[in-house]
Formats: sequence, structure tokens, C-alpha cells
Amino acid sequence: MRVVCIWREGQDYSRMVEEWLTEFGRRTGKEVENLDPDTADGEGFCRAYDIVEYPTLIALDTNGAVLAMWRGEMLPRFDEVAYWLQG
Repeated sequence: MRVVCIWREGQDYSRMVEEWLTEFGRRTGKEVENLDPDTADGEGFCRAYDIVEYPTLIALDTNGAVLAMWRGEMLPRFDEVAYWLQG
């Protein structure tokens, strides 16, 4: 499984997301993938999963099916995200 965080640098929420990602890694030892929606890969990913609000965290299974999604500046608790990165 994988968890991807889609967000843009230089936005009002950017520092909060950077701090959340850093602290998540420090506390759990796991990593959340980062994706910029303004890149070619990011644009295609956002189209495929209908992501229009940033930041968005999305948990996907090995086949790309959505397992969980969190949208907006109210970021999820670390344990909610870490659950999807087990294994």
C-alpha cells in the first residue's frame, strides 16, 4: 500500500504540510510520498483520482484503488495514515 500527499510549495498551508510530513516520518519511521499537482505526473494523478483540493492525502492499495482520503488543511492523525502503510 502507499500513501501520497498532493500539495503545492509556496502556499499558505505549505509550512504546515512540511512539518506534518517531517514529524510523521520521525514518529512512525514511515514515509508518505509527495506529489506536486503542477507536474505532468501530478496532473495525471490528480485527474485519475479527481483531486482538486490541496493538500490531499490518499491511501491506495497495490492495484491503485482508493482506501482512504483526507482533503484540506485539517490533516489526519499520524496513526490514521500509518495504518495504511503497515506491511
